[in-house]
Amino acid sequence: MKYIITGVTGHLGNQIFNELIKLVSSNDVTTGVHTVSKAKAIADTGAEVLPIDFFKEDTLINAFNEKDVLIYVPSKSHDSFSRVTELENVLQAAKKANVGHILAMGFIADQENNPFDLSAFYGYLPRRLASFGIPYTIVRNALYADPLIPYLPELIERKNVIYPMRDQALSFISLNDSSKTFAKIAATKSLLQDGKIYTLTQTRNYTMPQLAEVLSNVSGKSIGYQPVTLTKFAEMYNQGNEGHMLASMYDAGSRGLLNEISTDYQKIMGREATPLLDFLNINFIDNTL
Repeated sequence: MKYIITGVTGHLGNQIFNELIKLVSSNDVTTGVHTVSKAKAIADTGAEVLPIDFFKEDTLINAFNEKDVLIYVPSKSHDSFSRVTELENVLQAAKKANVGHILAMGFIADQENNPFDLSAFYGYLPRRLASFGIPYTIVRNALYADPLIPYLPELIERKNVIYPMRDQALSFISLNDSSKTFAKIAATKSLLQDGKIYTLTQTRNYTMPQLAEVLSNVSGKSIGYQPVTLTKFAEMYNQGNEGHMLASMYDAGSRGLLNEISTDYQKIMGREATPLLDFLNINFIDNTL
């Protein structure tokens, strides 16, 4: 099969690419990137690197042309309108380029009543794919565990987890586990089922006191739970104008909308996803050496 992957210069897209070329020949993989000069390491593997602009249809059609599987990782944007517009451009180009199957990245914050800023996009994605006419599969991720690693020193200093989550729980998956699963689905015809939606989570979720206990265990420091308000959280983390988006995600979490648990990872990979404690122990140690 011939593959095209978007977003390979980002964290998830790059890891999916690296996992996929372990399962299929790199000569069968094309990557669509905004800046070709940033993708030399990808080109060195033997994969084709083509420029794409999500708002220039000719670049998308050229990259997507006659590909069996389009692995669609959305670009990073902070509002649903931009992402929906991007998706529509991708779909129209995919149809004109005769793409055989779309494997798209989703997120568990896709409920109709979810206040997360990007929830409208994640809710739109499965509905639009279902109506579009190209076979599709969606992989819904839980929250990535990876950002907890660089955040942990700040939490140690604060001595508290401060997420405005009330008494609700969050579920997680690591980028590594997610990317391995994406690649296996892409490379396995029996898993590329039309209309199938997989959900990737670890085997349990965590209330904030439970998360604080895990972080204390990893760091060897006492970390408690003292939430700030949503408004305060948005003000504290508004670098790049991301404050409202981040706060809206924890607003969703505080309503019990980000605590989903699934066994899909185990069914696909034949083992449990890396537990949060194990993941943090390995990676926090590695990052502090």
